[in-house]
Amino acid sequence: MKLAFIIDPIARLDPGHDTSVALMEAAQALGHSVWITQANLLSVVAGKAWAVLERVQLKPVQLAQGRWVVENPWFELSDRTFAPLESMDAVFMRTDPPVTVSYLYATYILDYIDSAKTLVINDPQGIRAANEKMYALQFSDWIPETIVSSNKQTIREFVEAQGAAILKPLGNKAGEGILYLEAGDRNFNSMVELSTLQGSVPVMVQTYLPAAKEGDKRIILLNGKPIGALNRLSSGNEFRNNMAAGGTVAQIGITEREQSMCADIAKKLHQDGLYFVGIDVIGGYLTEVNVTSPTGIREIDRLEGTRLGEQVIQWLELKAVRA
Repeated sequence: MKLAFIIDPIARLDPGHDTSVALMEAAQALGHSVWITQANLLSVVAGKAWAVLERVQLKPVQLAQGRWVVENPWFELSDRTFAPLESMDAVFMRTDPPVTVSYLYATYILDYIDSAKTLVINDPQGIRAANEKMYALQFSDWIPETIVSSNKQTIREFVEAQGAAILKPLGNKAGEGILYLEAGDRNFNSMVELSTLQGSVPVMVQTYLPAAKEGDKRIILLNGKPIGALNRLSSGNEFRNNMAAGGTVAQIGITEREQSMCADIAKKLHQDGLYFVGIDVIGGYLTEVNVTSPTGIREIDRLEGTRLGEQVIQWLELKAVRA
């Protein structure tokens, strides 16, 4: 197969961490040709989505003494061309969030790929429908007590009722802008005003889950089924467990409750064309559904000795054959 990956500039990627690189390596190892492009290199010509594409050859990372070892240089580019994305068997939309205007426009361009010819992972309409914070609200049986509001008094009343809460901006990533709220905090008004841009932008506020001290679990779902998990743990005095906020990772299993959770939300994921997803779970509660460029494969493979990237590409091979 010919596979295209829409990514951030490849030189900025970390081959020992980025799931996009793990997927590209797996595709290469299984005999497929791998091409890359960027969101700003997409076009619509004659009613079809086109892109400036470059063939990439990767030097796979190697696991040594519990860490990924990277050769330098770790990639080589060739065969730059301007071609319709329908010439590819599949296109992976893997530009990192936040979902800015340019990101949104890229998804509109991807709408002009004929889905009967080329699979887009994840579906651009599904990505637009699935704000990574708001999307979880529809799974009310699985989420903690949650409100979304820009009203300071509404937020205060919720926090007072819950005792403590976590405030999350709806459009940020990697733990950016997340705040721990207590009603008695003298900075409460200022924190809410800053986060809501003086009451003009809604934020999500969830009851604080004490189980967060034990970690924030990332579960990777492929076609609605869990294929691996890792536990993210905060470091030092930091309450956020995100890897980007300095958190560490640890091996962890998937509980029966989490298996049931995944099975319950799978139908909606299928409906929205969200094939490769990362969900965040704290104390058995769903907190986020990550659909833009879910990560964690490298860490799970390192901890578990798995090759999740190859599982994803093998699933894609079977899907292509059935199509």
